[in-house]
Amino acid sequence: MFEDRISCTRGDLEMREKTMNKISVCKKFKKGDRVVAITGNDRGKAGTILRCSGDRVVVQGLNVRKKHVKKSEQNPAGGILPFEQSIHVSNLKLCVAEDKGVKLRTRVDQNGDRELYYKLDGQDVTYRSLKNSNSKKS
Repeated sequence: MFEDRISCTRGDLEMREKTMNKISVCKKFKKGDRVVAITGNDRGKAGTILRCSGDRVVVQGLNVRKKHVKKSEQNPAGGILPFEQSIHVSNLKLCVAEDKGVKLRTRVDQNGDRELYYKLDGQDVTYRSLKNSNSKKS
């Protein structure tokens, strides 16, 4: 009955419950945003977000790897193909102008809605509003 389940400490059942609650979603960046890498081999390079998956994103031109592909019907030439690998959102900043990264922060405006903003030349600039996740439905 419980052959594939271990209910002891650090067992499969306990670990599943803990990890299922820790699914995080990238709230700061969306597909199409222009970002700049702040760490790693591609530090200082900018690119556009192609897709988001949890707290990792794929950025055009960043974290490029090479894949060796055999000859097939879809790829008759075969060979070595470059592709973008995902990068963690903590290694990225929003790129506003001239490939300079700005730090996104959150605040609550007068209406009670959360919004993202950044500082530019000492002034707060609103980037976009966030969905209010803890609003009570009546």
